[in-house]
Amino acid sequence: MNNRVRTAWLFLAPMLVLMAVVAVWPLLRSVWFAFTETNINNMQASRFIGLENFFGPYGLFFNPNYADGFWASDWGTAIRNTFQFAVVSVALETLAGLGVALLLNQEFKGRTLVRTAVLVPWAIPTIVSAKMWGWMLHDQFGVVNQLLLDWGLIAEKIAWTADASTAMWSVVAVDVWKTTPFMALLILAALQTLPKDCYEAARVDGVHPLRVFWKVTLPLIRQPLLVAVVFRLLDALRVFDLIYVLTSNDSSTISMSGLVMREMVEAGNVGFGSAASTSLFLIIMLSAVVFLRATRVKLAEK
Repeated sequence: MNNRVRTAWLFLAPMLVLMAVVAVWPLLRSVWFAFTETNINNMQASRFIGLENFFGPYGLFFNPNYADGFWASDWGTAIRNTFQFAVVSVALETLAGLGVALLLNQEFKGRTLVRTAVLVPWAIPTIVSAKMWGWMLHDQFGVVNQLLLDWGLIAEKIAWTADASTAMWSVVAVDVWKTTPFMALLILAALQTLPKDCYEAARVDGVHPLRVFWKVTLPLIRQPLLVAVVFRLLDALRVFDLIYVLTSNDSSTISMSGLVMREMVEAGNVGFGSAASTSLFLIIMLSAVVFLRATRVKLAEK
């Protein structure tokens, strides 16, 4: 090992030690608790039970209390809710973000001001925006119900975040409103790097703008667009705060992270909650690998 490599490791050592203390050790401890029967009231009395938290009689992936099968269990419902939220919200945010990015990429008066204003929803903390929309969607005095009544679009007030039939869609709508600027920003950055020669040649040849988009723009931004989708998908799969504030972790909208919090903090079942958090980590990692393989996305060039 030469002096340059040794010096590099010397500078990296404090960061590696810090990461081991604040990230690696808690992760390993959580994985260990997943194989034990640990309660928050008595952390020292941990009893090793192997895979019972995962596949035991009352484990995550098998529970005789639910005659309708795995997808009727709490964990199955949480997985279904999380993926429903992630797929729908990320798809809508990608389409909306692409449209906003294409508009912001055009030259017009006041473009800088508009670009800054578009980022405001994303800059608002999630808890604040969720609470704000919670008041706006309130069934009794929310402004959304009042506007829809005034416009004659509904006959009576709707409990948007309390009704199981509308709660998830309300959460998705709020998330799309908040996170579309993030997708638009990433896509806009990709659009800014495109060569101008192709567009000038297409304009001279009289090619229709839609054809230019499908044949030139979209193929050129495909890679950064899919990378943006990967980052947003990973973030959506671990959603907790938005659902918790808007719907109070109701069973119709509870996410995997919400179930982990409920079991570990509210119920005190550290062992079972750790098994759920370990499963959540594996599910997100597997989802990322499958998506990257399916779309052939390269997060870094060699």
